[in-house]
Amino acid sequence: MAPKRGFYFYPIFLIVSLSALFIFSLYRSSSLSLSSSPPISQFPLTITNFNNIPNPNFQISPKFSFTIKVLTYDRLRSLSRCLRSLSAAHYDNDKVNIHIFIDHFKILDQKDQDSEYLDKKLNESREILDFVDGFEWRFGEKMVHYRTGNVGLQAQWLEAWWPVSDDEFAFVVEDDIELSQLYYRFLKSLIVGYYYNASNYSPWIYGASLQRPRFVPGKHGNKINIDTETKVFLYQLVGTWGQLLFPKPWKEFRLWYDKHKTKGMKPLLDGMVTTGWYKKMGDRIWTPWFIKFIHARGYFNIYTNFLNESALSVSHRDTGVNYGRTAGPDSNLIQESSRESNVFKLEPLRNLKWYDFCFREIIPDRIVTNVDELEPVLKSAQKANALVVVSVDQTSKMLTRNLLCHFARLNVWNYIFVGPDSEFLLDLARRGHPVVNVDAFFDTLKAYKSSKLSKENIVMALVVKKALEMKYDTWVLDHDMVPVNADFFLDSVKRNPTVHFYFWSRLGLLFARSTGSGIWNNRFVNEIAQTADPTMSKDGGGFGFIAGKLLERKGVKLERFDDGLGFSVEINAGDDNGIVLKNDTKVVFWSSDAGSGLVQNRLESLGLWIIDSESHCKAVICHPS
Repeated sequence: MAPKRGFYFYPIFLIVSLSALFIFSLYRSSSLSLSSSPPISQFPLTITNFNNIPNPNFQISPKFSFTIKVLTYDRLRSLSRCLRSLSAAHYDNDKVNIHIFIDHFKILDQKDQDSEYLDKKLNESREILDFVDGFEWRFGEKMVHYRTGNVGLQAQWLEAWWPVSDDEFAFVVEDDIELSQLYYRFLKSLIVGYYYNASNYSPWIYGASLQRPRFVPGKHGNKINIDTETKVFLYQLVGTWGQLLFPKPWKEFRLWYDKHKTKGMKPLLDGMVTTGWYKKMGDRIWTPWFIKFIHARGYFNIYTNFLNESALSVSHRDTGVNYGRTAGPDSNLIQESSRESNVFKLEPLRNLKWYDFCFREIIPDRIVTNVDELEPVLKSAQKANALVVVSVDQTSKMLTRNLLCHFARLNVWNYIFVGPDSEFLLDLARRGHPVVNVDAFFDTLKAYKSSKLSKENIVMALVVKKALEMKYDTWVLDHDMVPVNADFFLDSVKRNPTVHFYFWSRLGLLFARSTGSGIWNNRFVNEIAQTADPTMSKDGGGFGFIAGKLLERKGVKLERFDDGLGFSVEINAGDDNGIVLKNDTKVVFWSSDAGSGLVQNRLESLGLWIIDSESHCKAVICHPS
């Protein structure tokens, strides 16, 4: 019997209708979701509301991945609180993976641990595993790593992550941490604004901490005191209570750690509280290693500054490795309804403040490349209307870094380095040391293209001229000396205030009062530019020596200090048994033909070689502001 014509029509009509209804419902649901909480990848640099995100200014990489690394041991209650807060956060349809690392309990000598104790610890571990197995993670992959032996907190951190690409990010939390529902939105906004935005990116930033800044590791450092308008700033210290890690710096650190740990080196940094922790706890903790690495590289971490002691990540400071007993939450957790969640602005990187381990503000990237840039940089560098101009043209990196460590020890910060264009000079600048790029500066000086002398001397002369015009007393330091006493740049020039210039010919050291600006004019700069007399050279010709000799020839009122004052000690190739630093010794110097090995040995014997084998300061010395 043939079927009727309408037999197939009704089933087909029903299927098509249900399919259309299903597709419409998905579209409607997706539209509503996107309109109320758009993907965080649409964040521009300025965020005015966490829950009302404007249109994008730039996009995140399609390879972007975000993984939460939860480190736990034997605190089930802490772990459950942490995981609940993570699962309650807003991920805005992004895929976010979670990896849970469970350290094994310690098994000591079997003879000292009875069966009842071992059964108890096994049951506690099973309770944690059962909870983690039953924990639902709807936002991505869940991975659980249960260790077969106890490795401790250091290995938990260091072995939790090896990034496989430059677009992979890890957010590490210990189990006593509780997160705000807004934490992920904020972290991703930082990644978009400060990592993927090429015009607003710095390779010297290693991540971001969500904890409230409370701790200064440098002994006798400044208290953390930030104005309420500053919401984001940069600080060298790593934050273990919710730390976002960028892939490149973390891989660099892991390789650095492997090298130093394998060769038996220790993460000791004098003047740091964390060094005392390491001496007491050893490799139970990992932060001294990372701090030593950050100090060597000059890297920084992003921090937040919210009102009312609030933060996006709160540590409950439960009993564990770091606390003998529970101390309670360190901050107030930011809620969606709080004032801080509604209005938040991410400033361009150039507007942020940068702080070192002493919580001393530094100003990175002060590089002078022409005359117009000179005045603002000199103004930022001077202190008490005094300035120290240091030539690094003919010195080694080691000697320059050793000099810098002495400046820090003596609390001398009013210096500026003048040297040729190089990676080393740029590295000094990005670490906060003001510099003058001689090559770039000289290329802008048309009047001196035919000079017979080095372009460094001409640029040095112009730097000193500008400093004197700005009423700054100015020191000119040759590279072959180390200041010993903190009063070196003060007491030596108090002898006769009517003298415009002081000159140490053997050191090539020159001091110019601001009152000498009328003498140090364009004509005098031209004389320096045209000087080619070989008798004006000292060990190959230092700028301070040449300028001092010219001033003498001009009959300028100048006072010489050479021998007989006892303020200087010379390093030489002879026997060093007679080298003694006296109370009035202000500077140690050497000739430019002295080998670097000899200089290092002599300075070490005098206790003046204060850099390590990698040319980094052995100590962090804080001087409260």
